[in-house]
Amino acid sequence: MAATLQLTRHGVGIELRKGSFDVLVDGNSVGLIDWNDTVEVAVEPGRHKIRLRAGRFSSQDHSFVAAEGEMVRFRVHGAMVWPRWVISMLKPDLAIYVKRE
Repeated sequence: MAATLQLTRHGVGIELRKGSFDVLVDGNSVGLIDWNDTVEVAVEPGRHKIRLRAGRFSSQDHSFVAAEGEMVRFRVHGAMVWPRWVISMLKPDLAIYVKRE
């Protein structure tokens, strides 16, 4: 039985990095997530890595372990405050925020 990875894209305030984010699991694209959207992806039990990407901008890698039948949840959003948005121009892997719930 597979595990489920659930991503919810929502935050407080205005997201400065708009558009769809490409969802990568273990380096492979598994779909897109838009603002105020929730996506679920079946993953094999075990250790995985996720990253979200929008053009040259991305999140940092986030590792997680999924047990059989488990739902692993993350909340994601683009930069929402000006300093982080400006810094992401120099360090693109800070443009998208990912947090395990």
